[in-house]
Amino acid sequence: MTEKPQIVLTVATDGIVSAETRGVVGSGCLDYISVLEDLLDARTVESAYTADYTRTTVNARNLQEDLDVERA
Repeated sequence: MTEKPQIVLTVATDGIVSAETRGVVGSGCLDYISVLEDLLDARTVESAYTADYTRTTVNARNLQEDLDVERA
């Protein structure tokens, strides 16, 4: 089952906002930076990749078709 993309926002008591994408595989997470900056009227000071950045998605149907071709 595919995980739904999420953005988790945390607002600290000093007003600093942090955000983390979850379920966004690969470099697609980078698209959210400008969206969040616009919504929050803020600028990114620091960013880091999560483990999802290096994950890849696999289409199960195509994978099965590839396996069937290899067996033939």
